[in-house]
Amino acid sequence: MLTGQEHLQLLEEPKNIVITTHHKPDGDALGSSLGLYHWLKAKGHRVEVVLSSDFPTFLDWMPGRDEVIIYPTAVEKSEKLLAQADIVFCLDYSALSRTNILEPLIRRSSGQKWMIDHHLDPEDFATLSYWNADAAATAQLIYEFISSVCNDQSAITAEMATCLYAGIMTDTGSFRFRSTTAAVHHIIAALIDAGARNWEIHEQIYNSSTENRLKFLGYCLLNCLEVIPEYNTAVFAITKEDLEKFQVSTGDTEGLVNYALSVKGIRLAALFIDRTELIKLSLRSIGDIPCNEICKKYFNGGGHLNASGGSASEELSQVVNRFKSILPEYKEILTK
Repeated sequence: MLTGQEHLQLLEEPKNIVITTHHKPDGDALGSSLGLYHWLKAKGHRVEVVLSSDFPTFLDWMPGRDEVIIYPTAVEKSEKLLAQADIVFCLDYSALSRTNILEPLIRRSSGQKWMIDHHLDPEDFATLSYWNADAAATAQLIYEFISSVCNDQSAITAEMATCLYAGIMTDTGSFRFRSTTAAVHHIIAALIDAGARNWEIHEQIYNSSTENRLKFLGYCLLNCLEVIPEYNTAVFAITKEDLEKFQVSTGDTEGLVNYALSVKGIRLAALFIDRTELIKLSLRSIGDIPCNEICKKYFNGGGHLNASGGSASEELSQVVNRFKSILPEYKEILTK
């Protein structure tokens, strides 16, 4: 759904543009941001990508990564860019709170806010919105925005295609989630035709683990995985001591919850991580089990039907026990 399309005329002349995405960007957040960055730069706009935090090292190879501004390391520059922006792109988030410390700066910016996103329940902050909760990834929407909304598919370069391919690939679990439609595969084919080297992208993202990360993964599988067979559910609970022991860095826990979901018969998987200030929760499910409902109702979060996140302020063991206590409410759908 596209609203505010009358404002697209702003792109006809060079503008000051800042691209933002959610805190702790994943592959889709960074891939969509950099894909759009390259396209806008090629159109003559003055563009910067400003992030509220760092991102996983397995994304450090993406074309344009060196131009990304991390707000905590460039506070004055970031604040000036947002204050002077004509357009602030808001990618891969539907609520400004998802940008963490950037939220007040984005709200204060006099520039138009253009949201491109696929998450549920979008906040009403955008001047222009290109939103579709059925899209597999925001990177898919960036491709559609460039090729269909702006009628500029021929401008997609190998750099853009590489970033957008990475975004779609990571948000579809390497094209295995139910959101991977025939339309997604057609887009992927077009990105490969435009120069995305699919085998190299897979290699960079999935075969670049550090020794510490692999040891951490082995530790979690051996010591932190709990299977609850009566509810076809599996849980990882990671303490802050675990994180410190293996010197876990940004991105090292990425995908861990999917190992719990890969256990035969498991239909709901949960990952709880003690981040000191909050317990962070990630849920993944199969079929019609509503991760988004559970996170919204019980853990101050939300997301997609089969992939959602949330947080809680109690002790780790209390949060895990609270999660277990709600499983009977979903027993029928978990065990059918």
